[in-house]
Formats: sequence, C-alpha cells, structure tokens
Amino acid sequence: MPQFSRSLDVYQGFNFKKDKQSPVGYITAITIGGEALAADQETIKDPENPDAAIADKVVAVLNHYLWETGVTDAMYFSGQVSVANKQKIAEMLLGNFSNIEVNFKYVIYEYDPIGKKYFKSNFLDAEMKGLLEKNGDDLNMSVADNESREVQSPKNFTFQIGIKPQATEQSLNLATSASKKIAKKWGITEAAAK
Repeated sequence: MPQFSRSLDVYQGFNFKKDKQSPVGYITAITIGGEALAADQETIKDPENPDAAIADKVVAVLNHYLWETGVTDAMYFSGQVSVANKQKIAEMLLGNFSNIEVNFKYVIYEYDPIGKKYFKSNFLDAEMKGLLEKNGDDLNMSVADNESREVQSPKNFTFQIGIKPQATEQSLNLATSASKKIAKKWGITEAAAK
C-alpha cells in the first residue's frame, strides 16, 4: 500500500523564503487528553501567499509526517514546539493518562514545479479525532529535554506523537500538485467494522 511520508524543512517552516521550494508542515491545533496545547508559534508565513502570515498561529512546525494511508493506520508527527508547550507535554507525560483522545488539525505544503507555486498536499476540512497510539504499555508521545539547534530563535523542542483513528469515519485531502487532489478516509465506524 502506498504511504504518505514527508521530511519537512523546519528552517523553511520558521523562516519562509520565497526562493526556496522545500516542503513545510504545521500542526495548527491539538488537544491531548482534554488538554489543548497553545497555538503560540507566531509570524509563520503562508506558503501559498508568502507576503502574509498563516491566518492562525501554529502549535508545531513539523519536521516529519508519516501515514501509511490505510483507514486504520496511525499518523505520526514530529515537530518543534515552544517552551510553554514543551513544559505542558512533559507535565502530561509525568502524570496519569485516563483520557487518550486527541483532536487535531494540521497542514502540509509542497511546491509544484509545473504550476510554479506552493499547494496544500495534505490537509483537513475539519478537526480529526484520534487516540494516542501505544507502543506496548507506553503511549507514543515524547518531547525532548534539550532545545533544538536547527532554529535558534524562538526556542523550540522536538515533539513526537503517534495518533490512531477513533472509531468514526473521517476524511482528509491529499494532493500531488496544485490541481490534482483526492479525498482519503481515516477511521471506520464500529457499525461498518461488524
């Protein structure tokens, strides 16, 4: 089965340059176990309109995204979060998780060399509903203790999370160019699984 895997340019994500054409991505909203992380990364440029900032602030500037494209496959995100979000995630990891629900939104942009413009290659129309993935007994979520050196300012820390779908059918949009888009399903309803 095909996968959608992207290595994303963190430096370009924080410091967008019009003459560079590497892919970038952002988590624009995420709530883990009822705790919302702050959308506090400011002045992030909109790759589709680089003279303007993205309408919303972002939670994380991504450095990697992976989804095997199956309806029950987990999505994996790795990105940079602020000091405040690093502290919040660390607090969550040290506590006890009774609620592993995750609500999130994200977007990935790539450059179309034929259309000569950036386009959204993986994005949502609505917030996705997932569950924290487990690796054995451990939840698949971590945050670095030491700050990242790829981008010096603002201070940022590497955050990783694996999210599997809740038992409800959802959809996301994939695109291979500015003009070629398809919708894919993520998650299946329990009634459909029987």
